[in-house]
Amino acid sequence: MKGRLLKFGDDLRQSYWFLPTIMAFAAVLLAGGMIWLDSYEGSAWMDQFAWLYASRPSGARQVLSSIGGSMITVAGTVFSVTIAAVVYASGQYGPRLLSNFMSDRGNQVTLGTFIATFLYCLIVLRTVRSPEESGGVGFVPNMALLIGVLLAVCSIAVLIFFIHHVPSKIHINSVIEDVGDRLLKEIDHRFPSFIGTAPGEGDAPGDLARIPATFRDDATSADAEQRQLVKAKRTGYVQIVDDDVLMEQARRRDLVLRLQYQPGDFVHAGRALVEAWPPGRCDDDLAREIRSAFSVGARRSALQDLRFLVDELVEIAARALSPGVNDPFTAITCLDWLSAAVSTLAKRRLPSRLRLDEDGALRVIAHPITFESIVDRSFGALVQYCATDMLAALRFIRALGEVSLDCDEPNRVATLGRYLDHLEALAVGKLDGFNRSRVQERAGELRRALSEPDYKRRLRDGTAWLAGTA
Repeated sequence: MKGRLLKFGDDLRQSYWFLPTIMAFAAVLLAGGMIWLDSYEGSAWMDQFAWLYASRPSGARQVLSSIGGSMITVAGTVFSVTIAAVVYASGQYGPRLLSNFMSDRGNQVTLGTFIATFLYCLIVLRTVRSPEESGGVGFVPNMALLIGVLLAVCSIAVLIFFIHHVPSKIHINSVIEDVGDRLLKEIDHRFPSFIGTAPGEGDAPGDLARIPATFRDDATSADAEQRQLVKAKRTGYVQIVDDDVLMEQARRRDLVLRLQYQPGDFVHAGRALVEAWPPGRCDDDLAREIRSAFSVGARRSALQDLRFLVDELVEIAARALSPGVNDPFTAITCLDWLSAAVSTLAKRRLPSRLRLDEDGALRVIAHPITFESIVDRSFGALVQYCATDMLAALRFIRALGEVSLDCDEPNRVATLGRYLDHLEALAVGKLDGFNRSRVQERAGELRRALSEPDYKRRLRDGTAWLAGTA
């Protein structure tokens, strides 16, 4: 249930209809309330203020018609500008960034404001009656008319905001900042920072004994036959995995479940989503409950998929370094945000793949995020592009150096060293002259810093930390 609610909420957040619909419904209620208030209180109190006056039916109709007609016209223009901005951004920065613009609250509020003002004026307009039309008793909802004028003023303010918002939103630095900031927030949410000494990561020696023989790496064919498969019914991307449902069902039936997919993976119908042990306890009803814990859709979602946000930054950087664009400074900005994200991840305790229940019994074997996988997804994907440009290569080296400041474990330092070696090897073949020698010099400094902590400290305290500001 939680997974379905999360997916439903994410779909609403990325829709252009939900918030404008809510605002339009609120405008209808406001119009009805103001009309009732005008009918009950009247507008005689307005004579006490010199700057307020009661309108005649013809004047009220003209005001409401002008506001309503202009609002629906501007709403169409706003929609056209928004679509043009979305098309430009998706073509320039990548189609996967389309959801970022679709979920922008500024565009949704702007469209909703004009539609709500139009509906408000339309509903109030139909209640205006002249004495000739109503048998000698006319009706002009002056308070409702005043609110309509105020809504028009607010709409003008929103239009000014929209004119500023659209170009600033599609600015490349703003696009990268939105993705990078969301990536950092997702890391903070999924991997909270610890106080004091962090416990060890990965599988503890005693935990490996909990794994059933059928799920171990050295399982025999006979052991593998003890697994019961829960197969997918739909083809698409795994968007959300409801871990609470899986843990509850595994504990209720005394099962161990091994997940075959994590959020962001593409699954084919008929492939095993989950393997269950011991066999025979997973009937059709339980299989249906387990499948309901997986939300599968046509596109990837960033709700539980850190790799998707990393891929967005990688895509922008790769496009920027393509021969047709040749914009290394955009790639440098992406590298800065990626280094910040990986550095933040390096300071967090990443979960084990073994998930225990409250009684300490193994229930779920998952595919958790690892430091090495994120480094490979970010720096590993960009190394071939950065090696073709001296500025990008220098910032790539510096980004690895920034990450190394938060890495004390030898295996993580070795991971950074591998990508440094890969970059240098590619740069030697693709750069020449001064550019190649400069990259080799900085790569040598970082390589020494990775192996000698004291040298890294002295280098970091210097005025030019691994190429300074490229």
